[in-house]
Amino acid sequence: MNKNEKFVITINRELGSGGRTVGSILAKKLGVPFYDKALIRALEEKYDLSVEEIERMKGKSRTWWGDFERVVSLGHGLSSHVDLDNAREESNKLTTEKIFQAEKEILQGIADAHSCVITGRLAFFVLKDHPNHLKILIQAPMEYRVERVMRKQGLSEKEALKTIKKVDKMRKEYVKKFANTSRYDARNYDLVINMEGKTEEEVADQILRFIG
Repeated sequence: MNKNEKFVITINRELGSGGRTVGSILAKKLGVPFYDKALIRALEEKYDLSVEEIERMKGKSRTWWGDFERVVSLGHGLSSHVDLDNAREESNKLTTEKIFQAEKEILQGIADAHSCVITGRLAFFVLKDHPNHLKILIQAPMEYRVERVMRKQGLSEKEALKTIKKVDKMRKEYVKKFANTSRYDARNYDLVINMEGKTEEEVADQILRFIG
């Protein structure tokens, strides 16, 4: 990846690994916007970004996302209020085809508009053909994940473990359904990182060194 040209960094991560926090820190260090599931879902709901609405906007302008972003001042706090590691944000059902297509258009619009860091939403697959794309998977041992979910969500150890297993299953099915691959297949990524023994800041710096 060439950080001197327009780029996109996508981070797929396990619940409780701290991957979203790594993405946020990394984006700040690189001076680029950070996007996550919370922001994308909020956009869909608040601005009715359905497939049909996006197609209408694209018909008006080739740079529809940039124009839209300027109007609504995105990337300034909307996603900072929601932690994607919060399991309560996870739906009990897989994303529908229609919602996935809308999210796909949003992700492609974001990546076409400017350099950015994106966590989740199958971005590693949706943007696989982007010419300047770094794909990262962030994992952690189960003990690490359980402790973090317990601390962040105020859950018992049993509740945290149950939540992690439930979310892992949903995300596995989501990736299989829409990308026909495994989210753990290392061939889908340029860099796979284990969080054990590392802070989010240290991992962000590790990624920066990898980029060079």
